[in-house]
Amino acid sequence: MEELYHKIREEFEHKLSILEDKPEETVDSSIKALWNKAYGISVSAEKATRLPLPLLSDSQKLTLLQLVEKRMNSIPLAHITERQNFMGIELLCDSRALIPRKETEILGRVVIEICNKLAEGKSVINIMDICCGSGNLGLAIASLHSKAIVHSSDLSNEAVELAKENISFLNLNERVDVIQSDLFSNFESDDYWGKIDIIVCNPPYISSSKVSKMNSEIAANEPAMAFDGGMIGLKIIQKIIKESPKFLSESGWLIFEVGLGQGPFVIEICQKSEAYDLITPVTDNSGNIRVIAVCRINGIDI
Repeated sequence: MEELYHKIREEFEHKLSILEDKPEETVDSSIKALWNKAYGISVSAEKATRLPLPLLSDSQKLTLLQLVEKRMNSIPLAHITERQNFMGIELLCDSRALIPRKETEILGRVVIEICNKLAEGKSVINIMDICCGSGNLGLAIASLHSKAIVHSSDLSNEAVELAKENISFLNLNERVDVIQSDLFSNFESDDYWGKIDIIVCNPPYISSSKVSKMNSEIAANEPAMAFDGGMIGLKIIQKIIKESPKFLSESGWLIFEVGLGQGPFVIEICQKSEAYDLITPVTDNSGNIRVIAVCRINGIDI
């Protein structure tokens, strides 16, 4: 077993290309995730690091080598294992939606922080997760905060189907639902106008011209619509900023992710909208604005 591990490790060290936006994927975590998958256990790279390596049969060793070959051919690890970890939650993962990224956990943590503060005066926190993809944000929030009721949506029917599967996978059917919708189009009713405490969104924010130039592992395996934010990457973000106020409660929050370098300009858009009293940028460890949180009236500071 040790010999096989080191053989694969040596091959990965020389040939495996790991994307910068997936820091949880290392040579060792990749091998361990594939090893467990060959054994019959589907786990993310992150969870695999905490598990012992099972003893493989001869047929399972052959399966492992086939999985290694897939990974060497730039099939995403999360698509091979069918799992991705997000904020400590194991999720089903495949090509129907964007693979959840670690950087989006910044957005998730901000939402949880605001939920904790809102919970002091509310029995229920109504949340919309727009552009939900696999459902990772809404599901993580609902998993980590018992008062959260989440209404998720995505333009892609395939993403909606995956999100439904994740809702069932995590047994959150009573507190999370998902529908197909072009942003807010299918939420236009008295059931939602003025009743939402938090709108959360990880929108497409890559400019159209750059989408086709992304790393081939991404371009060939993840849906382009999950990245394409229009000519300058801000088409969806601008719509979200404009359309959110009608759905937010009086002191409701809109919290969304932005791409590298977009923060200052998006803050200007929020200011010019005159729809929000409080505008708070949130930075990553390198000081880049990656999340913007805006509140309508007299919001709690974060």
